[in-house]
Amino acid sequence: MRYDPGHEWSVTPAEAIAIQRQFRDRVTLKGGPRSIETVAGIDVGFEDGGRTVRAAAVVLGFPELEPVTEALARVPTAFPYVPGLLSFRELPGVLAALESLTVTPDLLLCDGQGIAHPRRLGIAAHLGVITGFATIGVGKSRLIGRHDDPGPEKGDRAPLMDGEERIGTVLRTRRNVKPLFISPGYRVNQDEAVDWVLACTPRYRLPEPIRAADRLASNR
Repeated sequence: MRYDPGHEWSVTPAEAIAIQRQFRDRVTLKGGPRSIETVAGIDVGFEDGGRTVRAAAVVLGFPELEPVTEALARVPTAFPYVPGLLSFRELPGVLAALESLTVTPDLLLCDGQGIAHPRRLGIAAHLGVITGFATIGVGKSRLIGRHDDPGPEKGDRAPLMDGEERIGTVLRTRRNVKPLFISPGYRVNQDEAVDWVLACTPRYRLPEPIRAADRLASNR
C-alpha cells in the first residue's frame, strides 16, 4: 500500500513548522483498536554519515510478541537534523518500510514522541495522520513538559503536563530503571497508550517491538 503524506518532504524548517500546525488539527485520540493481533515497532537509524535514512518496521504477534515479519528501507536523507522536526527527516524512510510489509499491523509503537511535542505532532502523531494507523510515541527522554517522578516499581506512572494539558505519561517499565515518556500519537488515548506499552514490555525497559526495530535499524 502506498501512503500519500499530503505535503512535500524537501521543505524549509519554517515550512515544516507550518505543516505541523496544519496537521495537528487532524490528530484524533479516539477510535483505536479494541483488541490487536499484531503490533509493529518503528525505529530509524542512519548510514553514510547521515546521508541515508535506514528505517525499520518489525511486526510481532500479540500477545506472545513473537516475530511475524519485518521490513527495512533505505532512502536519501532529505531534511537536516532539527529538534522538533525529526519526522521530516525520518518518515520518508518509515513510510517506505511500512509499504514493504507483507502484514498490516494493528498498532504501531514509534521510537519518539506522539503529542508530547511543542506543536502536538511528534513522529508518531504525524505518522498516524498520514497512514491512519493507531500509533503510540515511546520516548526515551523528555522533549517538553513537566512531571513528578513516578514510583520505583514497574507500572508506576506520573502525568506529563504542558501547562494545564496532559500530553503524555512518564512510565516506569522496569523496577528502578529510568522511565519512558509515553504519548498517544493517533487513534489511541492516554490510558490505552500506557496499557498497550506495558503489555508489550514483559522484561526490559523498552517494548519488544521497539527493541526489535532498533536492532534492525542499527544493524546490530
